Amino acid sequence: MKKLAEVVHQAQSIILSTHRQCDGDGLGAQLGLYHALKSSGKKVSVINVDATPKKYKFLNPDSHIQYFDSNPNFSEVDLTLIFDTNDERIVEPLFPVLKAKSKKILFIDHHPLLIKGPRPTIESYIDVTAASTGELAYRLIKELKLPINKDVATCLYTSITFDTQLYRFVRNSANSHLIAAEMIQHKIDVEEVHRSLFGNQTVHKMEFLATVIGQIEYFCDGKLAILKLKDSDLLRHHLEPDESRDVIDMLMNIETIEAAALFREDNVNEYKLSLRSKGKIEVLSLAENFGGGGHTFASGASLRGAYSEYRDSVVKHLSQLLMAKASAS
Repeated sequence: MKKLAEVVHQAQSIILSTHRQCDGDGLGAQLGLYHALKSSGKKVSVINVDATPKKYKFLNPDSHIQYFDSNPNFSEVDLTLIFDTNDERIVEPLFPVLKAKSKKILFIDHHPLLIKGPRPTIESYIDVTAASTGELAYRLIKELKLPINKDVATCLYTSITFDTQLYRFVRNSANSHLIAAEMIQHKIDVEEVHRSLFGNQTVHKMEFLATVIGQIEYFCDGKLAILKLKDSDLLRHHLEPDESRDVIDMLMNIETIEAAALFREDNVNEYKLSLRSKGKIEVLSLAENFGGGGHTFASGASLRGAYSEYRDSVVKHLSQLLMAKASAS
């Protein structure tokens, strides 16, 4: 962290970014550091691949973020920091431009390094023991001795709260709780953060969920759930693609479920696969087989091809893992 802080300290112009279809962790981490760095006199820009989901409007993202898909031109900089991924593929099509415009690119992340995917730059900061990227942004801000104000605190609290799923997944560490407690001391609106991230359900969303619940397929005596969604159905119910995250989280709340796979059809024969496990089996290797990545028990991939083939492959792989685990126990 000292080396990372020194690189940031020496840079006069910095771009902060995250993966496409950003979530609360990467967004909160990058905006938290952005607000902190603004007081240092550096030239700091936030450039993301695509638009921010509306659930994060309480962070006023459009006031601070440039979007590459609508404004692809920007100046050369000393340093680019990319949060919440170490896989350049999910920063496409922005990453090649960042590479051309930046003297140095570093990833700040808590996902495991990929076995089959690209490797991050050598000076990148990867800590798989951290429960969120927001925790890493907090450490960096502290190492740089930057002030934490209400804007910084709100963003970091958002990042940590989102990626720990309301502090359910803290990696057996007190760090998430300790940082959150410190952020609350800055008089942030905790209720607004929680409501925006995990509440504010609409009639349209309830109608959508009522429809998709009946389409869940169960395997392995109810231990495995498979669901296919259509991007067009989400939009028809006035929902954003980001809200499919809530659907797979809902599947994982089913008592008997040990693993789940959600296929979101974004276009004809184009899918976003999300995989989840409660910890008895790992799903990262399956995601990597499909050219994706993520965490050991929460990962995903972008797919092109026939749904039936991918579905059968996922069911076969996860069923074998679940049966082997059951036999071993």
